[in-house]
Amino acid sequence: MDAGIATLTVLAMFFALVFLGAPIFIGLGLSSVTGMYLIRGAQGLYQLPAAIVGQLESFLLVALPLYLLMGEALSKSGAGSDVYKALERWLNRFPGGLAIASIYACALFGAMCGVSVAGVAAIGVIAVPEMLKRGYDKSMAAGAVTAAGALAVLIPPSISFIIYGAIAGVSVGKLFIGGIVPGLVLATAMAAYVLVRAKAQPHLVGTSERTAYTWKDMLAPLPKLWPVFLLIFAVLGTIYTGVATPTEAGAIGAMGSLVVTAIYKQLNLRNLWSILTGTTRVTATIMIIMAAAFAFSQFLNLVRIPETLSQWVVTLQMPPLAIVLLIMCFFLLLGCFIDGVSLIIVTTPVVLPTILALGFDPLWYGVLLVLNLEMAVITPPVGLNLYSMQSIMKDTLSMKDIIKGSFPYLLVEFGVLLLFVLVPELALWLPGGM
Repeated sequence: MDAGIATLTVLAMFFALVFLGAPIFIGLGLSSVTGMYLIRGAQGLYQLPAAIVGQLESFLLVALPLYLLMGEALSKSGAGSDVYKALERWLNRFPGGLAIASIYACALFGAMCGVSVAGVAAIGVIAVPEMLKRGYDKSMAAGAVTAAGALAVLIPPSISFIIYGAIAGVSVGKLFIGGIVPGLVLATAMAAYVLVRAKAQPHLVGTSERTAYTWKDMLAPLPKLWPVFLLIFAVLGTIYTGVATPTEAGAIGAMGSLVVTAIYKQLNLRNLWSILTGTTRVTATIMIIMAAAFAFSQFLNLVRIPETLSQWVVTLQMPPLAIVLLIMCFFLLLGCFIDGVSLIIVTTPVVLPTILALGFDPLWYGVLLVLNLEMAVITPPVGLNLYSMQSIMKDTLSMKDIIKGSFPYLLVEFGVLLLFVLVPELALWLPGGM
């Protein structure tokens, strides 16, 4: 069959399956099998297993279950509660202080595990009831935690960076370090939004008098946080200094997370079984999506889609940064219907050659891509953080409250994304020092 007709058939089949609600791996798998058969017949199907196995043998992917285990263990440890309580005492004096404390607590928890839904659950179950008790508007309370939980997507150790690095051939260690500055900037921008909103509309953050903590009260919770900071240093510090590779640091972090859980006296047989089964389930889910996506990429390469797209984009009479912005806007739309991990796996083999043809650094593009996915996890109808928040507060918050509270943060995140598109050095200077 003609390559053009086969390509249109495969793309139509893929998008039809996705919009009909089929799991993403089924859409990718069936489309790629159909495409390979249309182009090369049975011989094309014989090539797929070897191609898939060759891609999944990447040593970088060993890090995936290790960091997922960190997230699972820390979500059971209760460390998120201590992080929130400590920050709440330091930030309580500011208007909207509880919401600001929730944002930075999510950022700090993200630096421990790299799983956004775990951050929403660990911080939200403590922070949201406390905010509601103090008279916060439901949407204000829900939005702060739901949106800030997404910081784990960007702040290392990030699962998204591991997947992008494995597909794009970019150093995961440098991607991790490259996510630190954008993560801190985004967390601060979210906190600034809360502060401005709280001053403009004080009724949204409660009318009760804020607790006046003494210095003794503020310093009291800090000794409990030493396992948290030690774990963060053990992972990121060893990567930045070159003592360990990201995969080796993942092993250190996985063991460290179990130790932290034991220190918090939560490492019993029941929790250990939950940690291991949860890690296995999520790892298997991601790997089957990656296997199907590698098959899909095999077909796209066969019909030369990435090469053709790159050549076409380079001929456009548009500034390269404008093209990148258009790509980011397209991803924002796709993120409403496809989860972030799948978006990385599906689009990277197609779009990355175009980014390289435009002369951009793949490390910078990886940071932009993951920063964009911050928005994907809080946009309906498939935003995972929205459902995570509803699952822990189903008797208190409606989905309408959660979406209403999260929407303003989309604007904040897009503003930060625009900043890093226009000023690439902000993302590149720290990994450049490794």
